Parts: sequence; C-alpha cells; structure tokens
Amino acid sequence: MAKGHINRQDQRQQDLEIKERLDHIKNKILVMSGKGGVGKSSIAAYLSVALAKKGYRVGLMDVDLHGPSIPHILGLKGNIDPGSMDGKARPVKYLQNMDVISIESLLGENKDAATIWRGPLKIGVIRQFIADVEWPDLDYMIIDSPPGTGDEPLTVAQTIPDAKAVIVTTPQEISLADVRKSINFCRQVNMEILGLVENMSGLECPHCGKMVEIFKTRGGMFTAKKEGLRLLGTLPFDPVVVSMGDMGNVGLLDDGKLLIIQEFNKIVDEIIKFTKIETKTIPEPKEPIPIITKYFKDSKLLVIPVSAGKLSSHFGHCKQFAFIEIQNGKIVKTEMLIPPAHEPGLLPQWLSKQGVDIAIAAGMGERAQQLLEKSGIEVIIGAPMDSPASLAKRYLSGTLVTGANVCDH
Repeated sequence: MAKGHINRQDQRQQDLEIKERLDHIKNKILVMSGKGGVGKSSIAAYLSVALAKKGYRVGLMDVDLHGPSIPHILGLKGNIDPGSMDGKARPVKYLQNMDVISIESLLGENKDAATIWRGPLKIGVIRQFIADVEWPDLDYMIIDSPPGTGDEPLTVAQTIPDAKAVIVTTPQEISLADVRKSINFCRQVNMEILGLVENMSGLECPHCGKMVEIFKTRGGMFTAKKEGLRLLGTLPFDPVVVSMGDMGNVGLLDDGKLLIIQEFNKIVDEIIKFTKIETKTIPEPKEPIPIITKYFKDSKLLVIPVSAGKLSSHFGHCKQFAFIEIQNGKIVKTEMLIPPAHEPGLLPQWLSKQGVDIAIAAGMGERAQQLLEKSGIEVIIGAPMDSPASLAKRYLSGTLVTGANVCDH
C-alpha cells in the first residue's frame, strides 16, 4: 500500500471505489480526542468488541499512523492478507464478525519501526485503507484517530462525509480545553458529534466503594451542557484496564461486576440508540400520565430526572423521570414515566399529583424550587450524575452528597 501520489484518473477511480465501499457500511464513527493519554484508543477498541459481541458486523480502522496502539490493545498478532485476484487486501480477522486494519499490521516483523510521513502520504494511506481493503458489509466502522485536529481526522471528515464523532476527554481542564478544539473542528467540517465520553472520572475505593476524585469530576458534563452536546457517559479509572491493556486482553468486557464495564455498556447502548437507522422519535404525550399508586401509605416517593440511565442535568426539560418508592430503608417500587409536554408551571403540578415527597436534581431554577416546595416536595439539588437506584440508595443511607446547583436554565 502507501503508493504516494496518484494521478487524477487514478484518484477518480479511487473516489468511486471509496464511495462503493462506504455504501456498504451503515454507521461510521470517528473516535477522537483533543490530546493524548485520555484512553481514546482503548475506548475505540472496546467499543468495537462490545458491538461485535452484540451481533453487529464491525470494522475497526486504526488511522493513528505514527502511534498505532489498537493491535497491542487487542493482542492482535496477524498481518494484513495481500488479498484476492482483484488486488484488494483483506483486513485482519479478530472475531468472526469483526475485522481490523492498522498500519502496524503492514510493518511485518519490525513493529517498532517509525513511520515518518508527511501529510500527503498519510492522506493517501487512509484513503487506501478504505478503497483498497476488502471490507465486508458492516453495521459499524469504528475509526481510531490520533489526538488533535490534524491530517488524519481531516482526511476522515473529507473522505467519509457521513462519519459521526465520539470525543473522549478526562475531567481536568487541560483536557477539556483541547476537547473544545475538537468540538470546533467537527463543527467546521460539518461532522455530527454523537457525544462526549468522560474517561478516568474518579477511582472507586476498593475498601469502602466511594469514588475518589483523581483529577476532578463532571467536567465532561459541564462541557457537554455548555456546548449543547450529549454526554454519552462517564467511566471511572480502573487499574485493571491498564494491566489488561498491557497484556492485549479485552476479557474484562465480560466481567459485568466491574463498575467501569457497567458504565461502558451504558455508553455502548447509547451509541446504538443514536445510530440505528430504524430508531424513531417517541412523541410526547398530550395529556398527563395517570397518577402513580403507592404500595404503602407510609412510604415516600422520590422523583429523579433521567437521561441515558443517569441523573439528567435538565430537570425542567427532562424527557423521562424515575419514581422510586421507599419504605423502611428499602426500595420497594420503581417506575419510569414520561412527563407531560413542557409548559411553565405544569411539571410541579404533575409531580405533586403523583404524590412525590422528594425531588433529587443536578440543578433547578429558583422558581421551580419554590413551586415544588410550596407543594410540600423536598428538593435536593447538586446531586452527582449517577443512576436513579444508586441515588436512592445513597439517600436511604444518608450518604447522598450534594454540590453546587447546576441550573438547567
């Protein structure tokens, strides 16, 4: 491969081949980051494997030409098959329904060789990765891009116009500053952003189970909210990921007891939800949903706004609420309900009719707080972005840590 410059006729032929290949790939997702060291390649690799294990046909393309790490993360040993009679190379088979291509797979025995290439050659290689590789029909092509906004992501944006971006960050400001550049890059090249993933968002203490802020938390949430983007999820730091990655083993994806895998699976489900062609928007109900019936007269009813399985930062405009009934220190009932269409003052009335005793929120406007409290509903604001069940358990144990009011106005 890596032929260098090609003439106009060959380029037109390559353009046709690229278009033909891309027509057989339903979803193209570029995993990118503003800076290195945020776990972008690991997320691209794990996302590919997770999608394949759900039965989707997946291709993983590593366009980090100077620092390819996908083969190492996956423990991939094979090289690219020279190909068939028509000159098309075959990607490396990783799973029955998952194929991988990386520049490292072209380096033969010398995997440590440096790829010292200028822009035009890099652009040519990425185009060849699409046109000259015999990709099967795919549900997803995941593209691992090097950090920053250079030749590689620009080539992907220009060559694959319907690619969508997943941007990976860590919570600290130095990473978030670079992420904002990635966001602006996507907007300049008209690339849709599926959402942000905040990686290394705290460390779960192995002794008490509490989260320890290594850097800080919620930076990804604040950035997503400010930029009008989805926060696909937050992933805690886990030393197991580091050690397994060094061994080229992704078996931890099968360990559903790990917090990081539980959270990662939620991100995968979110990506599937937002990329499946057949997904349709569910219309909001015109009339309020019937009043909830409590199991016990002396129980309490918590309400929590939910988005992507976690506490939503938008209380007033949230599309779904978790109603959790608690009694004698236990959760006895949980229901998920869609609220009535948004109108000023209607939501507090609706929650009051449901018999809500306590509202848990990330943030809320002062007027909404006053209306809820006037209806006898206790308001807890500044709650962490966690699952409804976890927040309810924290409330029951008296360990619900509240913070600053993240107002959704």
